[in-house]
Amino acid sequence: MAYNEALAQRIRVTLGRHSAFTEKKMFGGICFLINGNMVCGTSSEELMLRLGDEGAQAALQESNTREMDFTGRPLKSMIYVSPEGIVSDRNLERWVKRAAYFVSTLPPKRAKKKKSK
Repeated sequence: MAYNEALAQRIRVTLGRHSAFTEKKMFGGICFLINGNMVCGTSSEELMLRLGDEGAQAALQESNTREMDFTGRPLKSMIYVSPEGIVSDRNLERWVKRAAYFVSTLPPKRAKKKKSK
């Protein structure tokens, strides 16, 4: 799985204040979740963010952003931020906080029960 480990580490530092954050391999990279809901992640060099439909549309008006479309169809609630948009730790933190704020409005996900064989 190819993802930017340096960016992943920067995200870990930013999310370190959230006791409920976890990591999961998703979308061809690694994603970070709070209470089971995806906040952000990285695959290759870009930052993936979950901002909700309205938040994503607003974010797309900013520079260094584009629709998240890894399946060929845009995901309305998610965006990519290019490496140029997250060079500074301050910018990375600003983006991750926006996503964490959105996710904090969602109910926690319950763990799925494993199917018995």
